[in-house]
Amino acid sequence: MIAAVYRLLGDGYRVFFFAAGVQAVFALGFWILWLGVHWAGGMFSVLPFSMAPHIWHAHELVFGYGEAALGGFLLTAVPNWTGAKGARHIFIATAAGIWLAGRLAIWFSASLPASAVMIIDLAFLPVLALKIASLLVKRPKPQNVMFLAFLTIIWVANLMVHLEWMEITSDTALTGLRGGLYGLCTMIAVLGGRVTPAFTRNAMQREGLTDRLPRSFQVFEISGVVAAIAVPLLVMADVSVTATAAAMLVSGVLQVARVAGWRPGFAARQPILWSLHLSFALVGVGLILTGLALIGIGSEVAALHVTAIGGVAGMTLAVMSRASLGHSGRPLVAPFPLALAYGLVPIAALFRWMASGLGVSWYFPGVFLAGAAWILAFILYLVSLWPAFWSARLQGKE
Repeated sequence: MIAAVYRLLGDGYRVFFFAAGVQAVFALGFWILWLGVHWAGGMFSVLPFSMAPHIWHAHELVFGYGEAALGGFLLTAVPNWTGAKGARHIFIATAAGIWLAGRLAIWFSASLPASAVMIIDLAFLPVLALKIASLLVKRPKPQNVMFLAFLTIIWVANLMVHLEWMEITSDTALTGLRGGLYGLCTMIAVLGGRVTPAFTRNAMQREGLTDRLPRSFQVFEISGVVAAIAVPLLVMADVSVTATAAAMLVSGVLQVARVAGWRPGFAARQPILWSLHLSFALVGVGLILTGLALIGIGSEVAALHVTAIGGVAGMTLAVMSRASLGHSGRPLVAPFPLALAYGLVPIAALFRWMASGLGVSWYFPGVFLAGAAWILAFILYLVSLWPAFWSARLQGKE
């Protein structure tokens, strides 16, 4: 047992991708439990956290789950980018402890001073950013250093949530939650825009298919990233609904245009590839739907969940699972339960869109079906990758 825990804390992808999966199940599971009790006519007499349940649910998935996924990815990828030695056990254990302390502080926030909750919850990203900065110094390429700016956007978005909880501001929590979500979308626009065509190209070349490889058009790549960065900044600035809607529509169209050139037809043969393509496209679709909702066409809540579930959760699940398989020395082939998890996430997005997009009568059935699909997806993810998180790396494998 001690050896397994030591291994878990030995690599960023192990502990943080495992924590992300557990957080996904817990945060959504409690929200569905609360809704179920409410729907049945009951109520919780006391809750351990101080914020409204739907705000807790959103915060813990955007910042709790999202930051764990970012931590695991960056602590694993940045050493590969720079050639620097990865984080040691002591740092990974400390960072994981800080992340967990943030989750506990939020959960028990009804019994803690709001200032203490804020300090504890906001501590993780600066610690992560300082470590990433120390690694990037070895080879400070602008295309990698920009991730420090993205982490800052997400941190400021979380700060906006806490400022309202501390009653310093009166209306920044929902803006901060949206800013955090779209900050994660910015990460996906950049990182997903790198790995999705690269992994597809590698798979095609392994099969000897050297013609019609994935193509990335520079005009779409640059403008797509710029537009993606503009979205959280405009959302958090809260200056113009028209400008924000326009940025979302442009960014969404550009993300869909980008993925269209990455050979999605070939990717459809392999779950470990189509999960990347589909979730990247759903980020774009979600942005388009949200942009339309801001100008009065459709439900913004429904569109937000397409982005959050189909796009952000789908992409993080796909990247976390692929990285865990590869770095633990296992074949880059999704076992059936993991492939099923890939399919359940967009199904969850569809049900959740129906819940808010098709009228009041669809709300509870849609939310419960979406919740069931989400929870099952992440349970399958945890079960499928349990050996990759807890067991020794397979020797002689790439």
